[in-house]
Amino acid sequence: MRWLDQFGEAFTRKVAHQSSRRSVLCSISKALVGSAFIMPVLPVLRNANAATAKTDLDVATEEELSSCDYWRYCAVDGFLCTCCGGSATSCPPGSEPSPISWVGTCHNPKDGKDYLVSYHDCCGKTACDRCYCGGQVRERPGYEFFLHNDVNWCMANSNTIYHCTVSTIVGLGKN
Repeated sequence: MRWLDQFGEAFTRKVAHQSSRRSVLCSISKALVGSAFIMPVLPVLRNANAATAKTDLDVATEEELSSCDYWRYCAVDGFLCTCCGGSATSCPPGSEPSPISWVGTCHNPKDGKDYLVSYHDCCGKTACDRCYCGGQVRERPGYEFFLHNDVNWCMANSNTIYHCTVSTIVGLGKN
């Protein structure tokens, strides 16, 4: 270990002889200023800001969330989970979301943007029979399977009984 101590001492002395306090302070300042420009690009910071921003679900009333006229339900075909003990994005207790889904592009009138919305059937309980919505906006024929909403998407689950449907915003659509 003596060789490591000697190497460390020699390296430290060499750096001390070749640099001044002013150059060290300059290097530290450059690093701090550079990090100030990089921080907004980091995904951690964006996620922190996104967590404090209000989403459409935060400002929507319960009446809107249980109405077929709510913008994000434009292509839903089934019972709304908001009326069945769940929420717009999560299944009620005792049911589980189907791993496969259909998608739709819905227009949010509040911000004027189109969003890609994924619809998942919640499976494992008998049909809810409340708040039925039969949205047919931009529905594709049955041969375009992944865009067709008249399919029992619970077929991929161990319990294939349909209960209700949730909607999750996947991203912005092409405008």
